Order: sequence, then structure tokens, then C-alpha cells
Amino acid sequence: MKHTLSVVISAYNEEKKLETCLSSVVNFADEILVIDNTSSDKTVKIAESFKAKVFIKENNLMLNINKNYGFEKAGGDWILNLDADEEVTGELKNEIQTILKSDMTQAKKGYWIPRKNIIFGKWIQYGLWWPDKQMRLFQRGSGKFQCRHIHEYIQIEGEMGDLTNPYIHYNYDSISQYLQKLERCTTSEALALKESQYQLSWFDALRFPLSDFIKIFFAQNGYRDGLHGLVLSLFQGFYSFIVFTKLWEMEQFSQKSVTLPTMLEELKKQKHELSYWITSVKIRESRNIFYTILLKIKRRLSL
Repeated sequence: MKHTLSVVISAYNEEKKLETCLSSVVNFADEILVIDNTSSDKTVKIAESFKAKVFIKENNLMLNINKNYGFEKAGGDWILNLDADEEVTGELKNEIQTILKSDMTQAKKGYWIPRKNIIFGKWIQYGLWWPDKQMRLFQRGSGKFQCRHIHEYIQIEGEMGDLTNPYIHYNYDSISQYLQKLERCTTSEALALKESQYQLSWFDALRFPLSDFIKIFFAQNGYRDGLHGLVLSLFQGFYSFIVFTKLWEMEQFSQKSVTLPTMLEELKKQKHELSYWITSVKIRESRNIFYTILLKIKRRLSL
């Protein structure tokens, strides 16, 4: 017996990308629900042309509230959650259909799916952006967002599994689009830190951006994506710095003492971490066993 599938899509002014998303699931889903976050373009009209059930909701900062609303309205045995700028590939579709034909009591309650991010016209294969697994397919009633953080995952009640084939995410097309999204996302992250009663320090003005840049560009091999990788790593550092400044603003721009000696000491720590990861990258890229051993000794001595 083949079980039914509801595709739930959240959209806001996505007339340029929604059709691609809907076309990838229209002959696959038993029902499509589009949660429109009060779009002012042709998003609703496009959704209706695909016979989707459209629900209009306020464009909340925490959009996951609206996504949960869509899950509640879905009637399928399984729910596939997508954003309007995402597309299901034929390979993933076949993999999901296999699950739909299986015994639900034997299947996992939810499945992680790799996400293939296309950013500034290129598939980004390193850093945060691959395999970038997302919890998107789950049995109805088994999953929902906690609505605490804008980048949170769907929480599943039960055992989870992994799918092999990715779906495609047509992420940022332009710098302007990145900066527009930056505003919403950094505000949400700053609010989450405030609600967790995070104790802000002036050190964070350096640590937030530098730590993220080093992590993505060096530790997660972002450099292998060329100029795209460098720019995206720097952007992520900038993103973290904006989170810091917004949290500081929420503290009414509290005055904090910053002395030259403490600043120099903090920069020395950051230089040490940067040196560690540069050496680690050299080890990773080295094909000379003796040079590799020498680098490992150098890295150990630096700890």
C-alpha cells in the first residue's frame, strides 16, 4: 500500500522561484499546501495555478510558526517540508516513493535529507553548505519546529534515518538578497541569545566573527570553493558580528571597558588559533609524508 504525501511550502514574495518548486512535486504529492506569508507579488496566483491549498498568514519574524501551521493542516500520512526556493530532484523523488510504499510501523519517524546549496550561481560543496542535512520528511504528527531559533531543525518524536539523494536549494542569487535576509536572520539569532540570558562580553566582538571565519574557511574546507568560499566565509564572519552588535543594541549599548593590553592579548589568542588552522590545512593538503610529520610536530608544539 502506498501512503499519501503532503508537501508543505512556506513562501513570501517568491514569484520567481515558486513555479520551479511546485513543478518538482506536482506529479508526486497527494496534496500541496502553500503557506503564504502575506506576499505582495504573484506568489498566491502561481500557487493556485498548481491547485495548491493556500493559507495566508502574517509574515512573522519566526516563520517556523507558519510552517507548523501548515503541518497541522496537512492530511497526508507523510509530510515533506520545502521552502519556495527549493526543488526536489528525480532521484530524491524515487527514494521518497520507496518510503511511501513501506510499512509505516517499520519506517523511521523522520528522515534527514542532504541539501545542495546553489549560491551566487555555484554549488557550494564545503563549509556550512554541504551536505547541510535538513530534517524535511516525517510522518504526520511526529514532527514540528520548536520556534526558538530561525535556523532550527524540525524536532522528531521517534527514530530518525537518512536519505542519500539531495534536494536543491537555490539560495542567494545576489549580494542584495544576502543582505536583505541578513537583517531577519541576525535579529532572530540575537533575540535567541538574549532569551538564553547570554552574558555579552566585548571579546565577542572579535571572537564571534573570527571564530566563524576560521571554522568555515579552514576547519570546514571552505577554501576549496575558491573565491566563492572565501567570500562566503567572510560573510559568515560579518553575519556573526552583526548578531553581536544587535545583541549589544538590545542591552541599550551598554558601556564596556576595552583596554589596549586586553585587546592585544585577545588578538594574540586569535592569531594563535589562526596559525593552528593554517598548519592543519597544510597537513591536510600535503602529499609529502616527511613534511606532514614536520607540520604535525609544529602544530603540537603550538598547543
